[in-house]
Amino acid sequence: MANGWAKEGAVQEQIDSTVDDALRRARDQLPRGESLSHCEECDAAIPQARREALKGVRLCVACQNEQDRNQTRFSGYNRRGSKDSQLR
Repeated sequence: MANGWAKEGAVQEQIDSTVDDALRRARDQLPRGESLSHCEECDAAIPQARREALKGVRLCVACQNEQDRNQTRFSGYNRRGSKDSQLR
């Protein structure tokens, strides 16, 4: 059932679009290419097992953990349009 002026299935289309956007962002962040033997940040050796498990790795485990912690969360778009979300 559509709400207001929205067409039938509009809510599901918004959900699908949000999921597609998140998948696209995640895939864009995957490493590509040849793995490095030493970390770009601290120049520590990257273990062979890590280089084989994850192609295109550029950081050691410690630096990757630090980067993951510091990475800001992507908020995306406000597609709900609810009154509550507009007040923030």
